[in-house]
Amino acid sequence: MLESQYKMNLIKIGLKIAYYRKLRGMTQEELAEACDLSAGYVAQLEGPNSYFCPSLKTLFVIGEVLNVTVSKLVDIEND
Repeated sequence: MLESQYKMNLIKIGLKIAYYRKLRGMTQEELAEACDLSAGYVAQLEGPNSYFCPSLKTLFVIGEVLNVTVSKLVDIEND
């Protein structure tokens, strides 16, 4: 049970990153380049069937590029 909830939370974080990226009119490739990440990494992070765990440093970089606080990216309670 706990592991499945953990996976769902990671999926929600990835979907929030995708939401804010699209809101800014960016492609996965553009976000990846701006964050010094690979496009494959961003795709894996945002995948709706993927539960990829980014580092806190990566979340701060993504938040800065997307002009959104990390707390908004990880706030899974207020969906």
